[in-house]
Amino acid sequence: MNRAISPPSMRAPLARYSHAVMIPPNARWLTTSGQLGVAPDGSVPDSVEEQCVLCFENLKAILVAAEMTFADVVRFSAFVTDRAYFPIYGAVRGRYAVGDAFASTLVIVSGFTLPEFKVEVEVTAATTRPAAA
Repeated sequence: MNRAISPPSMRAPLARYSHAVMIPPNARWLTTSGQLGVAPDGSVPDSVEEQCVLCFENLKAILVAAEMTFADVVRFSAFVTDRAYFPIYGAVRGRYAVGDAFASTLVIVSGFTLPEFKVEVEVTAATTRPAAA
């Protein structure tokens, strides 16, 4: 089981996450590429919330393909093009994240490969559950 680490000698995290996560030995690891808010048909909604949901739905599909869930995510890394998108991203992440045994970083960037993209999210996951044969 992944273990959250937030030492009492430090200020508590600013949101629901941990300062660090301890991964048990022999865990299976998954690292994703950044996922953008693009639908399977290639469309990109204008809404930041809709783009966030698509990012997380794309991540969910990857996790399922790897026989994992959001409960296995040990790190979220997110990138947004405007500081005002932080609470929107946080609210959507809150719908998908499980518990608080994950680390989290959010960075404000000047843009992505196409100007219509407003958010990108990547995850690292780890589990000691064996993969199906």
